[in-house]
Amino acid sequence: MAYGDSPADEPLRDAWREFCRKLEAAGDRVFKDYNPATPEHRADAFRFLTQNLGQAFDFALETRDTRYPAIHRFCTPYCKLGGDAADFMYQQAWIDGESVYRISGNRGTAKFFNITVQGERPETQPGTDIPSLHDPFGDIPEANIFGHQLQTAWDGSFELYIGGPQRGPNWLPTTPQSRKLFIRNGFDHWDELPATISIERIDMDTPRPLPTVDNITEAMAWAGTFVESLMDDWPDHPYEYSPAVDPVKVNAFPADAANDSSDQKRGRLAANMCWELAADEALILEFPQHSGFWMLANMGTFFNSMDYLYRQVSYTPARTALGSDNIVRLILCAQDPGYHNWMDTQGLVRGNVIYRNLLSTENADFSTRVVGVDELAQVLPADTPRVTPQQRAQQLHTRFNAIRRRYGI
Repeated sequence: MAYGDSPADEPLRDAWREFCRKLEAAGDRVFKDYNPATPEHRADAFRFLTQNLGQAFDFALETRDTRYPAIHRFCTPYCKLGGDAADFMYQQAWIDGESVYRISGNRGTAKFFNITVQGERPETQPGTDIPSLHDPFGDIPEANIFGHQLQTAWDGSFELYIGGPQRGPNWLPTTPQSRKLFIRNGFDHWDELPATISIERIDMDTPRPLPTVDNITEAMAWAGTFVESLMDDWPDHPYEYSPAVDPVKVNAFPADAANDSSDQKRGRLAANMCWELAADEALILEFPQHSGFWMLANMGTFFNSMDYLYRQVSYTPARTALGSDNIVRLILCAQDPGYHNWMDTQGLVRGNVIYRNLLSTENADFSTRVVGVDELAQVLPADTPRVTPQQRAQQLHTRFNAIRRRYGI
């Protein structure tokens, strides 16, 4: 049966074509100068783009209505974004400053848990001329609560209210500018499990309305800007504006770390090292072990976490082996050198190592050096922990099983 034309056809067709033009432009950014001209790097960049193409309309449409909120897991083993650390789980929920919400669920056993109310997203960051990172980032933290501050039942269950009048200790205030919840779990031991939570607006009493033509065209516009902007901003934005990132002085951590009031509300200190290695080179990264809950993770050119489901690309205190000198010592290189603390580079020639110290403002005292892979046995302490091929296989299987449990895959 033919129904003829709809008055919505033209705006929908125009919006879709504009989205496709922005997607095409995003693909062209794969070939930017910051991304090394190797097949591995080009493929990794397109993987980064297509992973986020897959969730563009989750952000823009499916979870967008703040009257019918939903928690969206925007970084997983199959989708990387925003300098995601391998041992964090990242979620968000769009909210508004007028509604009252209830989060319910179980705290889980992750060593670190944080929920932050995010406010306005200005064109430039407060007190600077630095442009804000692309949406959904760039908004300003307003209020937060940590896992150790939550009051839970004996089994870890809890309820947390967002907005409205204060409701006991498990409550976060909102403002007219509030627009998002940012939720993070941080893991140390492999047996830790994330919080399992859901969100609702407390006065929901009708089904969610079906999307209108305006909703769809607005979502197409947001999604198009999202895919184009993420390919513009990574790695360009941190390279150009972050004092904690130095793309020129590679293979060493900058003196500065990200440790302002926004970082403190998120419960972290952050630092980043840009690295560049030939296939026959290894980078030895060292720092004295300290009492904080730190994590180090390897990322690609676009600040996308490496394949932490299958590969040794991240470390935390519980999973790091030390020698007699009590120095944390990681070895970055492309091929397995047989040392316990090997950090796989996946055969890339350039990338980033991200450092997080949680619930602390203390930076680590890093030292680095680049040596030939064939020199490692001569330059490393004799008691640097090693593994056999069988132990490495077990190490990888332990990781694989733990990440699958963590994400329910």
